[in-house]
Amino acid sequence: MIYEGFTEDIFVRPPDLSPHGMFINTTRQYPEGAVLKLKFRLSRTNVLIQTRCEVRYCLKGVGIGVEFIGAPAETASESEKEISQHATLK
Repeated sequence: MIYEGFTEDIFVRPPDLSPHGMFINTTRQYPEGAVLKLKFRLSRTNVLIQTRCEVRYCLKGVGIGVEFIGAPAETASESEKEISQHATLK
């Protein structure tokens, strides 16, 4: 995740993922509306996702909710596959 020259590696679990965004656990604060570059690999399908996202809300000391922006159509479909595979394993 990149914001204004900072880089941060964060482990994100599938339940935090949706086809159009995700919740990212981080203690770093970002203002609502901030645009981040996001790169992550889906753990079950091993697909690499690279997209920009916009911070929709920030829970101080807990994390941020982001919405993917300008993401290719396959980002949503690959995210749905990941969520589906995670749900069937429960």
